[in-house]
Amino acid sequence: MVGPQGFFGEGSLVGQSLRMGTATALDASTLFHVGKRTMLRALHAQPDLSEKFMASLLKRNIDLEEDLCDQLFNHSEKRLARVLLKLARLRDYEAQPDAMVPAMSHEILAEMVGTTRSRITHFMNKFRKMGLIEYNGQLKVRTELLTDVVLHD
Repeated sequence: MVGPQGFFGEGSLVGQSLRMGTATALDASTLFHVGKRTMLRALHAQPDLSEKFMASLLKRNIDLEEDLCDQLFNHSEKRLARVLLKLARLRDYEAQPDAMVPAMSHEILAEMVGTTRSRITHFMNKFRKMGLIEYNGQLKVRTELLTDVVLHD
């Protein structure tokens, strides 16, 4: 998940010929394409950009490690809770007690979590009954309560 002012496609900078990931916009988005040569020149010439880019790469690496551990050691209910929390924090740097999550189908959530749509529907209904999320045209995540579920299994 890439938030505002994030980067993706960085593998091409080091000669990665096969695309290893995809990007799907969850909201209306504006993308800015930067060619390989232009980006490499900018990284060498602009220390602030280089620093932000490096921070983005390090964060992505940490996220990948966390996702791998999550996939290996946690059940799908806990993985869904973690995905919802990530989506709730995607737009803001500080967690909000109640955060709106971009509208998406249970199929998309199932792909993100690594389970089936029916399991997502089951867990989303369970989370709603527990007061962890609310459906009112949009999905509202009660971040503090859902965080407690993730931390205290």
